[in-house]
Amino acid sequence: MTTWFITGCSTGLGRSLAQAVLVAGFNAVVTARDPSAVADIVAHYPERALAVGLDVTDPSGVNAALALARSRFGGIDILVNNAGYGYRAAVEEADDAEVAGLFETNFFGPVSLIKAALPDMRARGSGTIVNISSIAGRLAMPGSAFYSASKFALEGMSDALRRELAPLGIHVLIVEPGAFRTDFAGRSLRGASEGLPAYDGTAGPRRKGSDSSDGTQPGDPERAARVILETVARPVLPVRLLLGSDAVAIVGEEIDRQRRELEEWAAVSITTDFGHEA
Repeated sequence: MTTWFITGCSTGLGRSLAQAVLVAGFNAVVTARDPSAVADIVAHYPERALAVGLDVTDPSGVNAALALARSRFGGIDILVNNAGYGYRAAVEEADDAEVAGLFETNFFGPVSLIKAALPDMRARGSGTIVNISSIAGRLAMPGSAFYSASKFALEGMSDALRRELAPLGIHVLIVEPGAFRTDFAGRSLRGASEGLPAYDGTAGPRRKGSDSSDGTQPGDPERAARVILETVARPVLPVRLLLGSDAVAIVGEEIDRQRRELEEWAAVSITTDFGHEA
């Protein structure tokens, strides 16, 4: 039976995905920093669900969690790196320690899990790695520079990883949600303790204290979970899976903008080649 290993399941998309996986009849290793937060999920599926406490920034905890998964289910087939959080601040306003912590969770945590899970997947010649990114992994808005940077890093790593693992029978899927009705813009959102007046007109509207989107986002995490479940089951996966009508519109506009700029500056760009005639 297929076994999923999902991080960040206490709330939001991770919780919805864990529930969808179990309803579909699969095994699930349901992780959260506090395993009691997911006890209600696993209680309904004692034979197929395992609650594990996991802080993705702790390498020894990562190895221990995967060891528990092997002991209970013989290994994992699908790794979902979902744990993460948002951080809002203008670049100049951001706290260095907060930014380092953001990258530890949003980027280095997934890397640690991937490196720990891959030996078993390589030995079997199969497996799927799902990295939950964001539309912020395609474009960066004022006030979200470091969150976007963490997701750009995750996507760049994932793109190379996909090419490295394809010949080994292992799939990589990048998921890019738009705004979903989760705790992302509420309890989970962090930000600079103090804002500089110079950025009130740019980063200001997106600072934690100014964000009023919590509870009004268009995306339904339960629908997103079902789409991820159905997509992973397909024989051919997309490189990137956008989730939400806002995601399709925003990323589509950004791709169009980049294409227009590429074409506008192409004549200048090619002049740097050896032998180019002025």
